[in-house]
Amino acid sequence: MIQVSVCGPRAATEDDLANARRVGRLLAQHGAAVICGGYTGVMEAVAEGAASAGGLVIGVLSAGTTENANPHLSVAIPTGMGEARNAIIVNSGDAVIVVGGSWGTLSELALARRRDAKVVQIGGWRISAADGSPVEGVVYAATPEEVIEATGLF
Repeated sequence: MIQVSVCGPRAATEDDLANARRVGRLLAQHGAAVICGGYTGVMEAVAEGAASAGGLVIGVLSAGTTENANPHLSVAIPTGMGEARNAIIVNSGDAVIVVGGSWGTLSELALARRRDAKVVQIGGWRISAADGSPVEGVVYAATPEEVIEATGLF
């Protein structure tokens, strides 16, 4: 089974939430398992979208319990690792999708690129080199459908 990690902030914009729901639904329709942080915001929206299409959704939680996990998860994994769990999330996916932007999301993007993972981003922050040119390895998409296509998994 293809596994796709989806990262994004708890404090997300309405556009980010809508994009995450659609991305989750499309991933499930393609038969992919969705891996996320398991809480609110983009994490809950992508889980909701995937679950609504009958998909498998795995939440890798920062806390040591399943308390506060979102209700759309198929499986909740309490790690007790805090933000270090971000490495588990991005290392578990065949590709990493970033929806929106925050410091925690940026750490996930960086960890994904350190392992040379395919990263596709919609919305959020843009990473650029000192001269303003795009940083290699992040594909920017404008729609959830473009995100799915850009992963190259389907």
